[in-house]
Amino acid sequence: MNRTRVTTVALLCAATAYAASTAVYAAIHLARSADLARGSRPFERQAVPGGPRLLVVGDSTAEGTGASAPRNSLPGLIARAHPAVTIVNRGRDGAKFRDVLQQLDVPGRFDAVLVLCGGNDVFRMTSMRTMRRTIDAVALKAATVSGVVILMPAGNIGNAPFFLPPWTWLMQHRARVLHRIVADAARATGARYVDLFKERDHDPFALQPERMNAIDGLHPSDAGYALWHRELDRQAHLAQLFGN
Repeated sequence: MNRTRVTTVALLCAATAYAASTAVYAAIHLARSADLARGSRPFERQAVPGGPRLLVVGDSTAEGTGASAPRNSLPGLIARAHPAVTIVNRGRDGAKFRDVLQQLDVPGRFDAVLVLCGGNDVFRMTSMRTMRRTIDAVALKAATVSGVVILMPAGNIGNAPFFLPPWTWLMQHRARVLHRIVADAARATGARYVDLFKERDHDPFALQPERMNAIDGLHPSDAGYALWHRELDRQAHLAQLFGN
């Protein structure tokens, strides 16, 4: 066997071993993610009658997957910061933007709608054209429910420990495009866009992975949701909207 053939065989063996190891890694983290999803419950609260009302829609981040308890999810943190706000939560694990359209079929008007979605569209490979069309439809429909629509897609999920190269690079690219689409939809409809996207060198979820990520390496931990809450309050001005 000549040197070129030996090198080729060695590279193929290494590639096969890497593919097998990443498959095992993904299976372990998917199992952990499924366990977290089964244990999560969306935070809801009936507060002061006649007080402000917030509708939360979206995916597992709306449901609070990864938080140690519903009160430590993003809706739970909003409730603690704004005791007078009633929170209606329609978020469900695994939802894409197309599912949010159904979640928005709720009676009555709200003082704000918070849309927490995007991660499933990114890593389940929804086409960019479909994402743009569906996100535009969500923003427009949410505007019929409330005069204040907040679009808050997950951050740079390519930085999540859940992913290994080369998937890391693909997910980073798709997350970057997702945020551009959401920002465009917000400008076109007057919605408020909360930008959680950061490149790896500046992303707390990459710099402090064990602290900011839940055990599945995909969803935020309590600390991760606390960071999201600070960004939501800073960028969407919840204090002005709801008071304390």
